[in-house]
Order: sequence, then structure tokens, then C-alpha cells
Amino acid sequence: METKDYLNYIVHEIHRTIVATVDDEGLPVTAAIDMMDCDDVSLYFLTAKGKGFYDRLKKRGFLAFTAMKGEDTMSSIAVSIRGKVRELGYDRIPELFEKNPYMHQIYPTEESMKALTVFQIFEGNGEWFDLSKKPIERASFTFGGSEKKTEGYYITDSCIGCGNCVSVCPQNCIRKDKVPFRIELDHCLHCGNCMNACSVGAVVRR
Repeated sequence: METKDYLNYIVHEIHRTIVATVDDEGLPVTAAIDMMDCDDVSLYFLTAKGKGFYDRLKKRGFLAFTAMKGEDTMSSIAVSIRGKVRELGYDRIPELFEKNPYMHQIYPTEESMKALTVFQIFEGNGEWFDLSKKPIERASFTFGGSEKKTEGYYITDSCIGCGNCVSVCPQNCIRKDKVPFRIELDHCLHCGNCMNACSVGAVVRR
């Protein structure tokens, strides 16, 4: 999938997210926030200007969130994003209410809607994690010019082909067709078993 597909999935297939911001003491604070709209390179949500959440967004200009869909753990898909936010103001409120009509039940009058403001997540990186597939599927993506950083583990040229890592991999995602062995990152759990099992220190964390 492309970045726009991940953002569209968040808005239209999951919608409700758990967002983390940081308070004045440097401690994390979470809030349930609906992602109301998206385009190819950003997400949009709203909040009331009287909330502590609003203050934290204005002070930090950054958030992280996870959105999940599934009846249980083994059928779940999770999408996580870390990114920069900016306030856009009131102008898009009517449009977002039209696309999310349940908001009229929370803010039923035009006067009450004036408490709200729109934020845009305009730059960030994300991760897709699908436990419903065998083996699991994971992917990373970026938007708004954010630099893509590869995480997880990889096997260096120090590999001797002993197979210790293969025997402890829960997703069987280590390919041993040639030395050094290779980890299929799109199926890796990032559990670290391979690094702990390697007798020559050939497996390292990015």
C-alpha cells in the first residue's frame, strides 16, 4: 500500500485513535481522538480550545497515536503514527461535521461549534502491523517529507550460517539460502530472539 492508503484506512476503517502528548512535566498523557479526514499526505482532527489536549498540542507541536481494528488480538490490525501538528483554525469545521455528522450530537449548535478548532498532522512516520496474517505483516511509511528510518534487526557479514537464529525466530522470517542470512523485515516481530541466539554477534539492532 501507499501512504495515502494507510491514512485513508485510519480515517475510514478505524477512525478512533488513542493519542499521546506530553505535559509540562514531560509525562505522557493519552486521549481518545477521532481522525476525521485525510488527503494523500496528512490527517485532520478537531478538538476544543478549552481542553488541556489543545494546550499540549500548541506547546509541543507533536503527537503519537495508535489505531486498532479487530475483534481480538489475532485478528487485529494496528497503525501507529508519530508526527508534527499545526492548528488550522475553524474554517474546516463545517466540512468535517458534514463528513462526520455524529459530531452534531456533541456540538449541536453553531455557537457551540465555535469552541472547536482543526489540527493537521502534516509530517510524520508510521507503521502498519497486521496480526491477522500468517506470517505477520508489517510495513513503515512516511509523509510530509519526514525521513524514513528502518527499524528492527539485520544480519551482518559476520554471520557464519550456524542457524541458531533460524531456530528461535517465531515467524520463520530468516532466509538461509545464502550467508549471511537475511531477515525479512516485513514479517519480523522485532522480538530480538535472533540477536540473543547469535553466537558470533552477527545480528544487530538498527
